[in-house]
Amino acid sequence: MAKQRKTPKAVKLRAGLMTKLLIVILLAALVCKVYALREQVWDAEAEKARIAAAVESKRQENDALSADIEEGCTPEKMQEIARRELGWLLPGEYVFEVGS
Repeated sequence: MAKQRKTPKAVKLRAGLMTKLLIVILLAALVCKVYALREQVWDAEAEKARIAAAVESKRQENDALSADIEEGCTPEKMQEIARRELGWLLPGEYVFEVGS
């Protein structure tokens, strides 16, 4: 007769207390790391929104400057710049400064 082979028995491994404690500690560390990364993502999204607003502001400023350049140098534009930057007045105009 043929010999019957013995099949190996399934070995059950029991996790010891130290193994379970190590797994809990690793899970806790992983959760802490995920929360820290989530904070970094929120900060990065806020920074992205702030930069996008600044870019849009600069784009509008550039558009206004481009329109001024295309318009060219008109007497009204020169007068506006002289009033704003140099305090220029037309004859017969008066300036009243109110102090606080």
